[in-house]
Amino acid sequence: MQPVATRRCPVRNTRAPRIDHEGVEQMALIRWLYGEQQRGEPVGSLYAVTYHVPNGGQRNKKTAADLKRQGVKSGVSDLVVMEGRGGWLGLYVEFKATPPKHAATAASQREWLEKADRRGYCAVLARGLEEAKAVLREYASWAPTLIEQRETMVHGTEW
Repeated sequence: MQPVATRRCPVRNTRAPRIDHEGVEQMALIRWLYGEQQRGEPVGSLYAVTYHVPNGGQRNKKTAADLKRQGVKSGVSDLVVMEGRGGWLGLYVEFKATPPKHAATAASQREWLEKADRRGYCAVLARGLEEAKAVLREYASWAPTLIEQRETMVHGTEW
């Protein structure tokens, strides 16, 4: 009797794919904010002036170096609301996924929130979708910040 030939199958990675809980929840937050805008809710007015700073993510070394030379800074908050309210110049939100799926807040992120606060921006850490919604609702409920005096920029191209 001849021996039976055996074929080795390549070992497959059995780990589950990594889920970006923070990214998924942040997308849900922006979708909710857009919906609030469509429904005419006061918080929805922030949708047009809220943007994400794409500082995170995996990049190759060259791209990371190029972005750093272009001004990317470590720790910059995830979301910025470009509207002054409640005497603040605007709002910085460091967004984390709902516990227990949240990541730790890095020292550079805490430092950025402190910098923003010292410079007249409302700076908030929001853990999870519901807390972030509450932050945006509260911020939207504040009166717009009135700017009483402005300088006129003489440099730059008129737009």
